[in-house]
Amino acid sequence: MANQDAKTWFITGAARGLGFQVAHSAAEAGDNVVVTGRNIEALRAAYKGYGANLLALELDVRQQDQIEHGVRQAVEHFGRIDVLVNNAGYGQLGIFEEIAEQKIEAQFQTNVFGLMAVTRAVLPYMREQKSGHIINLSSIGGVFGVDGASVYCATKFAVEGFSECLALEVKQFGIGVTIVEPGFFRTDFLDPSSVSYGDHQLEDYKAYSEQVTGSYQNHNHQQAGDPVKFGQVVVSLANEATPPLRFAAGSDAIELLDKAYRSRLKELEDWDHLSTTTDIN
Repeated sequence: MANQDAKTWFITGAARGLGFQVAHSAAEAGDNVVVTGRNIEALRAAYKGYGANLLALELDVRQQDQIEHGVRQAVEHFGRIDVLVNNAGYGQLGIFEEIAEQKIEAQFQTNVFGLMAVTRAVLPYMREQKSGHIINLSSIGGVFGVDGASVYCATKFAVEGFSECLALEVKQFGIGVTIVEPGFFRTDFLDPSSVSYGDHQLEDYKAYSEQVTGSYQNHNHQQAGDPVKFGQVVVSLANEATPPLRFAAGSDAIELLDKAYRSRLKELEDWDHLSTTTDIN
């Protein structure tokens, strides 16, 4: 039987990668876990052998009816949702001018609007129970721009802004929000089965585009981050009495984010003499 005294997790994009490891760690900790993904057979295969504390549901975050049905099923099965992990997403990489408009819209539909839709469906239950923790997967690319990732970074910047504001709105209901900013983890993120690049090549960008794409491909499955440890850390965060608003995952994330923040602060200080001239005297 499911553990009635445990937390109940609702995790999107849980068939593989970081989502799978978070779900595995939560289940190992004795919590109840709802794992969701677009392919129910892939989910069932990934979680074969797990006990009654795990429920697998087919859910495409781009489909509103599936979202609402899935959240209802989760609450009916386990009675509540304590932790929402918005993990579903993928990387639309490549040069902005080389990416078709439809691909840009698709990236936002999954990484931003899908995340918002799942959050909207879960929030009424968390408000009613006066507790909850929303963990939104961003990226170091949600803090600073990365070569050949303008569209992907745009979605993660959106997740950062949405999450920071949402935290202010839902704090009154005992609901916390944490933005997780992973560095480079050894998952299928850069695999052809997950990542997407531009549709056509412009001659002006040819050398730059090939360099950027080659760099990503060379890093595939060579990343330093351990997905298993990532899952364990996210479970630890969910058990903190006062979890952080932002959490950088990985030593590379610490190094790169520190550099980005210092650069911003320096630029702010370098130009404050001109910035202040816009005040009404």
